[in-house]
Amino acid sequence: MIPYTDTHCHLDFNRFDEDRISVIERALNAGVIWMLNPGIDIESSKAAIQLSQIYPNRINAAVGIHPNYGKPWTEDLLTQVEALAQTPQVVAIGEIGLDYYRKHTPVEQQHTMFKAQLALAAQLNLPVIIHLRDATKDLMAILTSWHQGLIHEGHPLAENPGVLHSYSADYETAMVAIGMNFYIGISGPVTFQNAPDRKAVTQKLPLEHLLLETDSPFLAPHPHRGHRNEPAYIPLIAGEIAALHQISPEQVAEITYANAKRLFNLPNPV
Repeated sequence: MIPYTDTHCHLDFNRFDEDRISVIERALNAGVIWMLNPGIDIESSKAAIQLSQIYPNRINAAVGIHPNYGKPWTEDLLTQVEALAQTPQVVAIGEIGLDYYRKHTPVEQQHTMFKAQLALAAQLNLPVIIHLRDATKDLMAILTSWHQGLIHEGHPLAENPGVLHSYSADYETAMVAIGMNFYIGISGPVTFQNAPDRKAVTQKLPLEHLLLETDSPFLAPHPHRGHRNEPAYIPLIAGEIAALHQISPEQVAEITYANAKRLFNLPNPV
């Protein structure tokens, strides 16, 4: 069976409450041998850790405060994220970043949260999972400054700093991120029939910097668009990437697993 990975799924969300075990079993049966569940706030970060403890070596957790869930932001929240990040199953800080589309959190506060959690990631030597929506210029400026600081300090995180999750910006921005050793997360919309721009960007990006993601329960790939997403649909995303790059799905699975292994320090496939 092809060893697929889903490097971003929210299995703790309540849309999985009625059949979470079945969803995870379907993913494993589809060949998705490893999944990463990022938190969006303190409670979901705790839930992600609990899932990772129930499914060791199959699910890992990331912890962090999403830009839409940081109001009110306090130093105590950062302290709580730091404490949760000490759990052995935690392999990243995230989901963190900027979101100017919804703006549930004031922009200035988003910047404060983002910079504080980037600093925490450097302190703990954990890669970051970046949420970016309608804030490309500001986010890339903050990320570039942070990465330059890592290089200046000779910090090991500069070599594998993180991933731009469910990427939807342009090719040029992606290549700037890749120039800083970031990975680019490719999710369900790449399969949409009305997404030629996203397909074109994905086709040009180097496979050695791509990761597979579902962002479950959101962004279900074609032909499941409009329904609840789940990790078992990862092969559909891999198949689209394979077609765009004119290689086999097996090659996409192998390359993206190797990428995930480098970024998140995963064990060999089992």
